[in-house]
Amino acid sequence: MGKRTRSEHAARAGEFDAFVAGAAGRLLHVATLLTAETRARNPSAHALLTAALAHTYAVLDRGGDEDPYALTRDELALRFARTAWRHRTGRGGVLGVLTPAERLVLVLRLYEGVPEEQTAALLGLPEARIRAVCARAVARLRAAGGSREAA
Repeated sequence: MGKRTRSEHAARAGEFDAFVAGAAGRLLHVATLLTAETRARNPSAHALLTAALAHTYAVLDRGGDEDPYALTRDELALRFARTAWRHRTGRGGVLGVLTPAERLVLVLRLYEGVPEEQTAALLGLPEARIRAVCARAVARLRAAGGSREAA
């Protein structure tokens, strides 16, 4: 591998800055949904996203034609899965009634539109398990929404 010139580093950094400027809002929303925090107070989501973006920047340095958004989203999901025990209870977020696993599957499948088979491969679970967790999460949200309306 050859050494990069300063202008190549600057161009790469500029491209990554442009990616972050365009995608950070949506990725922060994904992280906020995962951590079940509110938009106004989401320090765990910020920390997750920062670590995922740092990983993406390092991986993209190795070359390759990978999609930086998909790389960051996947890294965000994996980092959340590894630290899910920290996010057992919701902190006021809309998905706070769900378990961390339910939030993870629901966000990937329904909010991000990641196909079932890709979600299963990313999380190392069978597709049937992904379907079951997603269905359970939707049912819990519907039940929670119904109990809120009755109150």
